[in-house]
Amino acid sequence: MTPDDLSSALASALREATQNGDLSIAVDALPEQVRVERPKNRDHGDWATNIALQLAKPAGQNPRVLAELLQPRFAAIEGVATVDIAGPGFLNFTLDTAAAAALAKDIVEAGAAFGSNNSMAGRIINLEFVSANPTGPLHLGHTRWAALGDAIGRVLRASGAQVNTEYYINDAGLQMNNFAASVLAAIKGEPTPENGYPGAYIDDLAQTVSSEHPELRQLEDAAALPIVRAAAYAAQMADIKKTLLDFAVHFDVFFSEQELHSNAAVEKAVERLREQGHVFDQDGAIWLRTTDFGDDKDRVLIRSNAEPTYFAADAAYYLAKKDRGFAEKIYLLGADHHGYIGRLKAIAACAGDDPETSIEVLIGQLVSINGARLSKRAGNIIELRDLLNWLGADALRYSLARYPADSPLTLDPEQLRKASNDNPVFYVQYAHARTNAVARNALAAGVGSTPEANFNAALLEHPSESELLAQLAAFPAVVADAARFREPHRVARHLEVLAGAYHRWYDSCRVVPAAGDEIDDANRSRLWLNNATGQVLANGLGLLGVSAPERM
Repeated sequence: MTPDDLSSALASALREATQNGDLSIAVDALPEQVRVERPKNRDHGDWATNIALQLAKPAGQNPRVLAELLQPRFAAIEGVATVDIAGPGFLNFTLDTAAAAALAKDIVEAGAAFGSNNSMAGRIINLEFVSANPTGPLHLGHTRWAALGDAIGRVLRASGAQVNTEYYINDAGLQMNNFAASVLAAIKGEPTPENGYPGAYIDDLAQTVSSEHPELRQLEDAAALPIVRAAAYAAQMADIKKTLLDFAVHFDVFFSEQELHSNAAVEKAVERLREQGHVFDQDGAIWLRTTDFGDDKDRVLIRSNAEPTYFAADAAYYLAKKDRGFAEKIYLLGADHHGYIGRLKAIAACAGDDPETSIEVLIGQLVSINGARLSKRAGNIIELRDLLNWLGADALRYSLARYPADSPLTLDPEQLRKASNDNPVFYVQYAHARTNAVARNALAAGVGSTPEANFNAALLEHPSESELLAQLAAFPAVVADAARFREPHRVARHLEVLAGAYHRWYDSCRVVPAAGDEIDDANRSRLWLNNATGQVLANGLGLLGVSAPERM
């Protein structure tokens, strides 16, 4: 019995009690699902719910009295061994061994789908992250958001949401002109211009662009710059996309800021906001009255010289997301972007949306890696490419997803490279590899050669099996919470607990019998539990974008 199975059974029992008149409460006041959670103390049972406290007021009863009324109905649910009342009205459930252990077979049969849930079904979400300027390679600062953003997208999808992952390319404005001027100077063998971009990667781009356009050395700067800008931009974006793919990060859309300007989207956005009544003219400029919605000051959209501001592009981009049907928009921004929260929410409000539901801004804190060296190509940054070559994608992704986004983080590269239990990603991956080794050995010994009818859940009764099954059963709820709170670290931490439970079970219960002993249904049933654990470990690692090796 899964937690969802128990939850649905409890909800059905409540509806039946209401329809029979045993429970004086309107049917539409009952929850569709009764939330069940693991008790902090496992001596209190397998699952617990506070439904009696939740329904006490609408039922007009003391929660303890209501719990006593519900107790016999809940105890009659198939698979429930006992129901105890604790405190002011908490109900604690102990499942019979067979009902609890049947989960192992359910997991194996569900395969990669186990852990998926419908907690966010019907939600349509645009998730924007990384969005680095295309003026240089991705660096350490982008690495955390790449890992977290991709993992957040994965847990949202696993919870039923329709998610569009998006990279906003800031490819308009002065920065791109400076970038092009830097590459052109390198082509001509001239010093980096003022406010230009230094680094060997500029020389690499210069070589790429000049090989594609040998005529550049003979052109005047005014004629050469547009060519250089387009070619260098294309080469740099190709490098960024390749690095992201090497990091197992996929984007559904790369959205160009240039499109907003070339399609007059910025001007149209200003007029749409004016129609909403929040645009005003002052000192020759066009402003958005964001102070009406909590911003610290009103914002200029169009300068007095008729040039749009970055804020105007932000507003146009928000409207572009809205027009594409995304009711919810999540922005993942760096530690220096706290000031953006108020203005982005103000844009949503000015556009006629509810900023509390239509927009969410997550601010990440800085990350550092002890001993990381500045890039030889870029000179003043730590490149993601170098980190991948040094530490590997799995260690980086797992370690960055293992902590909340709002906590400053310093990683120890020596720990990340260790093949020991001190290294969390090794600890979890090794547990998965061990499940595969156990399965291979069991099949070689003939444990898995009999029909599946020999699976007997009632035989999985060792305390370590109960502990392992409890952690397996909790996985879907962990995934749902990770999606709801945008916290994939919940998945990582649960995998570590699950791996620990598995290793303790491995030390206590044999899948392959000792030499001379006969294979029995206990061995066969344990193989199902072993394989179920491997499946959940693989599913969880997949949500973090981390591989699940079969051998280590």
